[in-house]
Amino acid sequence: MTSMPTVVGWGLLAPVLLLLPAAAQAEVIDIAWSGDGRFERRVMVEPGKFAEVCGKLTRADAVAWRFDASGALNFNIHYHEGKEVRYPERRDALASASGLLQVALDQDYCWMWTNKSGQPVRLDLQLRR
Repeated sequence: MTSMPTVVGWGLLAPVLLLLPAAAQAEVIDIAWSGDGRFERRVMVEPGKFAEVCGKLTRADAVAWRFDASGALNFNIHYHEGKEVRYPERRDALASASGLLQVALDQDYCWMWTNKSGQPVRLDLQLRR
């Protein structure tokens, strides 16, 4: 009696492959402005992960932003222009900051926080246009 080699089919492997990207993903949130032009969110930024809040803005927009975190996070505001990433704001190791983004181009802008620590960090964000 000969034994057949074991072949793992896609049917068995697919659930495992679907779990891998989820483990590597971080939190990406679309900005949903309230009727009075506000967006607020609280998220936990896990160790080694990031949280990103993105939305389409036009040159006519100015966005007042503020965040407070329970620990230091690396922070930036960015947008993509072709293959280039542009950073209107970029700072490291902050637990809180605020500012005003004067939108230069019609683009999707993202506020992004990266947790380089070994502990989860609570992040409270407020945007107002």
